[in-house]
Amino acid sequence: MIETGRPGMRKNGFLRSGRWAWAWLLAGLCSWAAAAPPVRIAVVSLADDPRYDRRQLEKRYPGHPEGRPLDGAKVAAAESRFALDAIGVTLVLEPIEVRAAADIAATVSDLLRQNVQYFVLDLPAPAVVQATRAAAAAQALLLNVSADDDSLRGADCAPHLLHTLPSLRMRSDALLQYLAARKWRKGLLLHGPLPADRQQQAAFLQSAKRFGVAWSAQRPFKLSNDPRERDLSNLNLLTTGVDYDAIVVADSAGEFARSLPYASALPRPVAGANGLTAQAWHWAWERNGGPQLSRRFGKSAGRPMTSFDWAAWAAVKAVVAAVTLWPQAGFSRQREALISGEVVLDGFKGPRLSFRPWDGQLRQPLFLAHPDGVIATAPLEGFLHPKNDLDTLGADAPETACRKAR
Repeated sequence: MIETGRPGMRKNGFLRSGRWAWAWLLAGLCSWAAAAPPVRIAVVSLADDPRYDRRQLEKRYPGHPEGRPLDGAKVAAAESRFALDAIGVTLVLEPIEVRAAADIAATVSDLLRQNVQYFVLDLPAPAVVQATRAAAAAQALLLNVSADDDSLRGADCAPHLLHTLPSLRMRSDALLQYLAARKWRKGLLLHGPLPADRQQQAAFLQSAKRFGVAWSAQRPFKLSNDPRERDLSNLNLLTTGVDYDAIVVADSAGEFARSLPYASALPRPVAGANGLTAQAWHWAWERNGGPQLSRRFGKSAGRPMTSFDWAAWAAVKAVVAAVTLWPQAGFSRQREALISGEVVLDGFKGPRLSFRPWDGQLRQPLFLAHPDGVIATAPLEGFLHPKNDLDTLGADAPETACRKAR
């Protein structure tokens, strides 16, 4: 207890001057702040990542990036400056572009030797696996912001790997929840020939089983100049011969799906890679401070915020939340708080967000949207979970394929 009184007077061994006491506390805080090392976050990406090829970005397919997620990380760092200044901590973002995927492991190892402990990974799934293995024996935490592969949350999971971008399964669950809620219980599933298309198809099949949606038919499509394969791109043929309530399209490239709305044999809604999509962020979200975040991002980056930008923003915000809660506890305590779900994050989407302990995925609502607006958020009303309704999206603890101890 600190009492106030005339300067220099003591009573029972305690200072009687409040001013002296505050000066002593402030001196101690400043001494600690001066010695506190900066929080370094390396944002690792590939220089030749085909996802950010200029021609690809210009197509603006729904659910695809419109620029590098680094822009979202920069906005988060700027927003966090005041909170970090208050505790005397400096945040340093270090953008690292790796020339080739084969150099990812060496780059991460080199950064670890430079005492970098936080990594934001803007990498395809195979490169994320390389980075994760390179950091397996180090004091590090990796946050994946641009690979939605379910394998990264399953067989390729790791105790030091977290994910702020929703998984493929989370997005398919959100869409199938909506179809079930609208009682559109018969779907036509169109799927492409690429490995990523097959992953999307598998996710839709799992989600349909989970929410009681049946498939009238599953049909492959293929965009080809070969006249022998023209029937595989004929929309009238692909969408006729069976009855269905909605068309669900698994098209990782996005080109086929763009031509599908309003072109089917039956007048039915389209969902998946076009039409109704499930997104981590949408520029038209109008609640929970969403317009303010979108404006800040747009002013900084000169373009609308996408799911990938939001994921990078959320990754930096999560690190900042752990650092501000335990500024003197050190990296190990901060990392444990994030991995265990102890840290909660305001994602400007309503509920408080946290990481799932079983697979490192950030639980979060998803926006069900068309290009011009948000029509609903998932989980939808009526889809309940014994512990957290957000866990109705994605692999739940009893079904996770992640077997590495956290």
